Amino acid sequence: MTGFSAHPGVLPALGRGEVHVWWAALDLDTQRVAHLADSLSPDERARAERFHFDRDRVRFIAARGVLRALLGGYLGVSPPALAFEYGPHGKPALAASSTGAPAAALAAEVRFNVSHSTGVALYALARGRDVGVDVEGLRGDFATDEIADRFFSPAERMALRALPAEARCAAFFACWTRKEAYIKARGVGLSLALDAFDVSLAPGEPAALLATRDDPAARDHWSLRALDPGPGLAGAVVAEGRDWALRCWSWDEESGTN
Repeated sequence: MTGFSAHPGVLPALGRGEVHVWWAALDLDTQRVAHLADSLSPDERARAERFHFDRDRVRFIAARGVLRALLGGYLGVSPPALAFEYGPHGKPALAASSTGAPAAALAAEVRFNVSHSTGVALYALARGRDVGVDVEGLRGDFATDEIADRFFSPAERMALRALPAEARCAAFFACWTRKEAYIKARGVGLSLALDAFDVSLAPGEPAALLATRDDPAARDHWSLRALDPGPGLAGAVVAEGRDWALRCWSWDEESGTN
């Protein structure tokens, strides 16, 4: 399971054989939130204003602002200039109008995905390969046999029930985040049933995509890594191919990535 290194100070180059995952806290102070809000588009600011609770508004602004800061930093483009488009199942991508000529070629290759839960966000970025990422807070009231029976495959349910009771919550969310990351990487949303494929989940077992019944070849086309987003959290990232190295950092708004 991969943890997150301290912020490197300057954004590293995004190599073709790498997947970069960034961890960011979303519960920021007023000054930082205001700074990030300046980079949002008018429609993003309007969405932020529709949140009833201040905490949800702050987290939305932080999540979108950090995304813009990261993408802008990698591309050498002002974060407010970025524009997004969305696939048929809601997966975001950079719009062609986001950059000028110098950054256009790189922007056309960059793929990214975002997930957030309980005040933490994960951002996955790659060049020329699709990616998906997921983070979830561990919740014993959600990690139940009833939920597993509804969404997990027979093999996953059997593996989960074979574990000691004290290990099942963490294993449940290892399974859940791996499945969500895979669906997000493929960009198919819930059109792909969660029980149509199998992932590993047992403690100490390497994160892996074990079977893909809708498309048997997909098992070898995608690869999966577990992430360690912090206490009480589970995370996973999925990317096309097997020829990539995973690099992970914590994002710090004060370090000037934006």
